[in-house]
Amino acid sequence: PEGEVVIDAKEVKVGDVLVIKPGEKIPADGVVLQGLSHLDTSPLTGESYPRKVEKGDEILSGMINGNAVLKVLVTKDYENSTAMKIMHLIEEASDKKGKTEKFITKFSHYYTPIVVFSAIAMAIIPPLLIPGASWETWFYQSLIFLVVSCPCALVLSIPISYFGGIGRASKEGVLIKGGNYLDVLYQSNVFVFDKTGTLTQGEFKVIKTVPAAGFGEAELLAAAAAAEHYSNHPIGKAIIAYAQQDVDETGLKNYAEIPGKGTRVEVDNQVILAGNKSLLQDHQVRLAEHDEAGTIVYLAIDNQLAGYLVLGDMVKENAFAALQQLKKLGVSKTVMLS
Repeated sequence: PEGEVVIDAKEVKVGDVLVIKPGEKIPADGVVLQGLSHLDTSPLTGESYPRKVEKGDEILSGMINGNAVLKVLVTKDYENSTAMKIMHLIEEASDKKGKTEKFITKFSHYYTPIVVFSAIAMAIIPPLLIPGASWETWFYQSLIFLVVSCPCALVLSIPISYFGGIGRASKEGVLIKGGNYLDVLYQSNVFVFDKTGTLTQGEFKVIKTVPAAGFGEAELLAAAAAAEHYSNHPIGKAIIAYAQQDVDETGLKNYAEIPGKGTRVEVDNQVILAGNKSLLQDHQVRLAEHDEAGTIVYLAIDNQLAGYLVLGDMVKENAFAALQQLKKLGVSKTVMLS
């Protein structure tokens, strides 16, 4: 049928063209046919920095569309998509048993029938062979033997502890592929951490404002708020949150978002540019040299540099406590790999 049709994710077939709106989760793997957006890939990779995608780029199910509409050609159906593969891994995690669990399973395989048949023999053989032996007494004795010798706590508790560990981890967003990996985790004494979104919050925040000569901080923030007012990019949202300015939308004209570079808007007959070094160089704006660490957003008013904002990531409040806790548990070394 012509036009857009809403269908269930399970009905998506290879060759379908999906319209993914901002904020929607991508239901199937595919290739971008039209549009330019930033995706939140953290559900799959844990990487919270937005990934820019445009025509021809491959995207995976489970990612979340950011700030623009995308048209996507489906290359894998729902059952073969990345999100479903992860679901299957979670379901199959209990099949990959640890060494202790394997031993207990093998032990119970032989031990349980031996105990059961021994109890039956204890209930039947003595009354038949021993003169004057009571059936009732030996039946009672066999039940006591069965209760005492049955390793229920041992046989049940070990598999359940593995299963509970995997289940609790998945609830916290951690995928452990099997009990054997829990064994490896228990024996590990070196832990290597990713930085963004793991040790840090994974969210942009303005950490420094640097006005150029002849401009004040208030003027710089007012220009930044106007330039990013319509932006859905995480950097733009962080600047708006920091500036806390009331922007009069009626004064904003000819707003344009330049992909991969920044934004341009006209306010009270002034042209404001906000973006990276490339954007300002395109408009012949002279930049001063600096050695700032972080993501830099330059501001220019009427092709004159007004200053720049430095954005960075903040360390999570519980990161230091988590590292201390690992040390207490006997982990000899922690490393940041970024």
